[in-house]
Amino acid sequence: MFIFDHIIFYRIGRFLAEHLPVSISYFIAVIISDVHYFFAHQDRKEVFDNLKVIFPYKSKKEIATIRRKLFRNFAKYLVDFFRFSKLDREYIRKKIQVENIEYLKEALSYQKGIVALTAHFGNWELGGILMAIMGFPIWAVALPHRDRRVDEFFNFQREKKGLKVIPLEEATKRALELLRQNKLVAILGDRDFTSTGIILDFFQKPTLFPLGPAIFSLRTGAPIVSGFIIRKYKDYFILRFEKPIYPPQNGNLKENIRILISQYKNIFERYIRRYPDQWYMFRKFWFEK
Repeated sequence: MFIFDHIIFYRIGRFLAEHLPVSISYFIAVIISDVHYFFAHQDRKEVFDNLKVIFPYKSKKEIATIRRKLFRNFAKYLVDFFRFSKLDREYIRKKIQVENIEYLKEALSYQKGIVALTAHFGNWELGGILMAIMGFPIWAVALPHRDRRVDEFFNFQREKKGLKVIPLEEATKRALELLRQNKLVAILGDRDFTSTGIILDFFQKPTLFPLGPAIFSLRTGAPIVSGFIIRKYKDYFILRFEKPIYPPQNGNLKENIRILISQYKNIFERYIRRYPDQWYMFRKFWFEK
């Protein structure tokens, strides 16, 4: 999506974000985002079409307003990612409101691990880092970047604060091992990258959901806990967890997969409908009729 998707851009961005006040970093990021927005015709179209599925009753002007804010929020998301070196428990105390942490503790007490599920929403990278800083044993399944240097940059940013990375090609074996050790495995569950997922209605229109989160839960007995970090204002956030979803004990695998995914995709719909400018989906998401 991002026009400056190059290792030099990321290194410069990290240097500036670590040495400038966050308000100035956000200001610069928004300017860059607005320049990109002007030239990114395909990205603008895809985001507009996605938002129109979510809000079929909204006017073109209303959709365009959400879209512009979405692009700017994504730029701020990158600033937050670049500033991970600044994060500690004091930052959490001052800037993050954590809600429903008891759901996470309840699921861990089940001794089956946790499938920590989120979406391309809010600041999912920050959410994983915060959980690591708070002392939860968490690993994240990550899609490798096409540029090895960028991939290494992203993984360094994640791992230096305790969020361990599982490459996508190793996800199945490693995730199952970790869940059986009562660890947390974080997964993005709103986009299928393998074309082997299951078709379900999302905002009343069919799309493909990945099977991984549901299969991991069913094979290990691990509950699924959805969590989202929501941008509020300036550099303040809410980290909110949803009630654990426990895997069915009976029934056939195919139907149980559908049951589990249906439960958490409804949660995704609720958050995306409420915060549409924080769902960063820059590619066509739904099937054509």
